[in-house]
Amino acid sequence: MTSSAWFILFIAGLLEVCWSIGLKYTDGFTRLIPSLFTLATLAASMYLLAKAAKTLPIGTAYAVWVGIGAVGAAVLGILLFKEPVTFPRIGFIALLVISIIGLKFTASQ
Repeated sequence: MTSSAWFILFIAGLLEVCWSIGLKYTDGFTRLIPSLFTLATLAASMYLLAKAAKTLPIGTAYAVWVGIGAVGAAVLGILLFKEPVTFPRIGFIALLVISIIGLKFTASQ
């Protein structure tokens, strides 16, 4: 059961990346299709986070969910929107990844 909760949480995190990047394409929720995509992925991400949190500690689940979203949004921001690539930025993204892995391996469930 715990491994399925982690898988669900991972998918929830990927969906968080989708909606956070989708925000950029909504143009302030004035474009219909990107807005619908963003709202649908937001709802699905929250639903899956809630499912995972039934089994996993909420602090861990939430931190991992946010971490996956932050890493994904930062990487896609670099790739899609030509956001700056600096050594410190890459270092801090790497720290987020290390933190996510650390939370996974030290979680009580």
